[in-house]
Amino acid sequence: MGASVLIGILITFLVVILVLYLVQRLPLDARARQIAQIIVIIIGIISLLKYLTVF
Repeated sequence: MGASVLIGILITFLVVILVLYLVQRLPLDARARQIAQIIVIIIGIISLLKYLTVF
């Protein structure tokens, strides 16, 4: 049980890092890029909390 939770957290973390990298590559202005990064980070934190059974 503990190993599957750890793997899920690791995969979620890697996906968030990948999406943040891809957002950096988008041809957006700085304000829109910052908003997109904040949204990705919030979604990542919520899904990490799901793995820690907070939700």
